[in-house]
Amino acid sequence: MSELSATENQHESQQPSVSLFGHELIRGVLLQELLGKDAPEILYWAGKKLARVYPLDNFDDIVHFFQAADWGRLAIKEEKRREIHLELTGHLVTGRLQEGKNPTFQLEAGFLAQQMERLKSTPAEAFEHPHKRSGKIEFTVKWDH
Repeated sequence: MSELSATENQHESQQPSVSLFGHELIRGVLLQELLGKDAPEILYWAGKKLARVYPLDNFDDIVHFFQAADWGRLAIKEEKRREIHLELTGHLVTGRLQEGKNPTFQLEAGFLAQQMERLKSTPAEAFEHPHKRSGKIEFTVKWDH
């Protein structure tokens, strides 16, 4: 095992775990109540703001950020000239999809849009595609030079 892997494993074991209940209490109930019908749009822009506060230099950094934020495991499914297809999985993602009433992943979508905008040096937009049966989210991020 490499020194980096050992450090990552030690770091992971020290991290408190996030419960689905606590996560949904804040995100699925409280934020929805406070933001009302505009929640998805506000969360998208909030995600973009978070990305500006935490600018990342490459896709691996984005993956690590998602893990550190307990947003799930992010992976590239397909990359094309002007778009990228990503997949988000994990126990909180699956739980939110199965337990929540129309959960939104617009915070993550906005974050991805802003990070890709920074990495590609051109405006970008992200779209979420929930898959309740498989318990995952797909994102399409598009940009145009």
